[in-house]
Amino acid sequence: MFEAVLTLCLTLDAGTCRDTLLPGYEAESRASCAEALAAAPPDPARFAPLAAPGEATCREAAAALEVEEIAPGVFVHSGAIEEPAPGNLGEVSNMGFVIGGASVAVIDAGGSRAVGEGLWRAIRARTDLPVSHLVLTHMHPDHVLGAGPFVFAGAEVVGHAGLGRAMSERRQSYLDSFARLIGPAAFLGSDVPAVDDEVEDSTRIDLGSRVLTVTAWPAAHTGTDVTVRDEETGILFAGDLVFDRHTPALDGSLRGWQSVLEDLQATEAAGVVPGHGAARLPWPEGAEPLVRYLDTLAADTRAALNGGMRLGDAVEVIAEDEREAWALFDAYNARNATVAFTELEWE
Repeated sequence: MFEAVLTLCLTLDAGTCRDTLLPGYEAESRASCAEALAAAPPDPARFAPLAAPGEATCREAAAALEVEEIAPGVFVHSGAIEEPAPGNLGEVSNMGFVIGGASVAVIDAGGSRAVGEGLWRAIRARTDLPVSHLVLTHMHPDHVLGAGPFVFAGAEVVGHAGLGRAMSERRQSYLDSFARLIGPAAFLGSDVPAVDDEVEDSTRIDLGSRVLTVTAWPAAHTGTDVTVRDEETGILFAGDLVFDRHTPALDGSLRGWQSVLEDLQATEAAGVVPGHGAARLPWPEGAEPLVRYLDTLAADTRAALNGGMRLGDAVEVIAEDEREAWALFDAYNARNATVAFTELEWE
């Protein structure tokens, strides 16, 4: 398989460049790929303010992300349980796609354009159907910054009613942080996308004889969480409303998250795809470690408040009993304790 690439460089620093995949030009031969480029040459202005010092060319396709078929037509890539770094390019969250009769929907896109390109190649290795939709389960950068290839290919971006504003407000912070963590050259071309369809309650996506239901939730993990249910198989993509092994990250409402989890556990599902960890968890028992962690976080926070502890002292002990159960505990637990303390002190 051959694919088209365009070298993009930082406008003010021609020494920082990256070969960027141009989705939609895939072909079995180099000549066919070149013919497709000649017939519909890409407009470099679409990548502004990045500069394209040369023309698009065709080459053998680079490696695709590994994905697991967890149910017929439902594929998941399990991200590394790590912080974003040059070695993983921001591939630190779970992503997936569902193949319908007429098109494909992608659920989350990873933490850089490079990761999104790997997911695109995984899709193309399994179907040539168009990618009609990209559903972003929430605003966090490790789930949204790889959207570029899917937007370039014409996918409709779907998310929570507050997602567009939330990403816009945090855009520069996300870009600066991930460029620093991953490296500016490897991160080149990554960005947050515009949201085309903001979901207030729920919406249905018809992929051709296959329907996905996207449901918006009240503030929980964040204020912008949605889930995606494949009605054919009963698989539920939960985004970061469900964590596995990776320490949960609280960026919304502790009480809200506990309430949403209770509702989700009462929902029938053949399996759940968490935002981090295993490709598929049994349901509802797959949520039990997260429920325990959030309950401990709440109980310890209330005990600290009742005991008159100051925030700086409280974060050192809240949920400490959970340390051995989770990876990246030091990176997230103190932050969670701070959010919980701030929320619960006004009960």
